[in-house]
Formats: sequence, structure tokens, C-alpha cells
Amino acid sequence: MGRIGEFIDSLEENILAFLLALMTAVTFSQVVARYCFNTSWGGALEFTRVLFAWLILFGMSYGIKVSSHLGVDAFIRLFPKPVFRGFALLGATLTILYAALLFDASWFGGLWGLENRGSTGGAYDYVAKFYKLSMIGMEDLKFPLWFQELFGVKERVPRWIPYLIMPVGLLLLGLRSIQAFWQILSGKREAMIAAHEAEELVEENRDVLKDRD
Repeated sequence: MGRIGEFIDSLEENILAFLLALMTAVTFSQVVARYCFNTSWGGALEFTRVLFAWLILFGMSYGIKVSSHLGVDAFIRLFPKPVFRGFALLGATLTILYAALLFDASWFGGLWGLENRGSTGGAYDYVAKFYKLSMIGMEDLKFPLWFQELFGVKERVPRWIPYLIMPVGLLLLGLRSIQAFWQILSGKREAMIAAHEAEELVEENRDVLKDRD
């Protein structure tokens, strides 16, 4: 499991780095094309928005894994450690519930005997509907001509492809939250958030400040 875990960690980091690099490259190339050659790619803005959405929705689970999400824990740290751990477990539980509800909320309505009043059911059902209606494409994002001819696809990129990150990102968020819950319960982790970040930065740079004095 050690090698598998390292591979998954490396894969997540590489995907995030690739998305950020690609978004930066597209934006930079459009600036050069517009101001130097008086031309641009019509789908660049929409493509950048898609990459940014992928970066956020994929990165939120990675943020839980490395405890980079910011939070305020000044109040709950006033309580004894067992109570603080209870609050941390509650936070992880609510995050799991949040991911489950956004992934598919139909089970929640059925649990309480509530009728579905026009709700799509969640991200999974939302993307599934666009998959069935694959003729609905993005506004400006189009496949290259050579790609259309090679694979016989339509001009516009189907909308379900960029939207696929919604259920995938929520699924990863839920899995990472379950992992964090177990780590908190077993004592391997204190909380889900990055606590006392300012204090840690001051401690790390204390020697640097002394040298300057």
C-alpha cells in the first residue's frame, strides 16, 4: 500500500500542476497572440474557465489530504483534547455528508420520505443527463478539425466532458474526508484544517529574524 499511496499522491500533484501550467500557458499564449499578431482562439476563455473549475474541484480533496484548508479553531481549542477531537470528527462527518448530498441528494429525500420537487438529484444525475443529451455542446469550446475527421465527432465539445469533474471531485472529497475521519479517530491527525498556520510560520522564521537583528 505504501507504493500505491505514493503513486496516488504523485499522480494528484502532477494533475494539479498540469492543470495550473496548462491554464497559465493558454492565457499567456492568448495575450501574445492578441497583442503581437492581432488574433486569438475563440474558445480560450471558456477553456480557461473549465481548467480553473477542474483545478478547484480536484484540488479540494487534495487540500484535505495535506491539511491546507484554512479554518478557525480558536474557540474549540479552549475545550479539553477529547472534546476538541469530537469537534474535529464532527467536521469530518459534516464534510462527508456535504459531499454525499452534492453527489446525489435523492437518497436524502427518500430517507425522510420527502418528494422530489424538480431536483436533479445531484452532480452525478446532472452529468448523466448531459451524457444522454450528448448533442448539447459547450458554447465556444470546439474540437480541432483533424480530431473531428479522425474520430468522427461533432464540432462542439459535449458538455458532459468538462462537467465530469463535478461528481469525480465530490467523490474524491468524500473519500478523503473518510480518510481524515479515520486518521483523527486513530490519533494520527489532529483536525482537517490547517490550524495555527501563522504561529508555525513565525516559529520557522524565528532564526531568520534573529540574524537580521
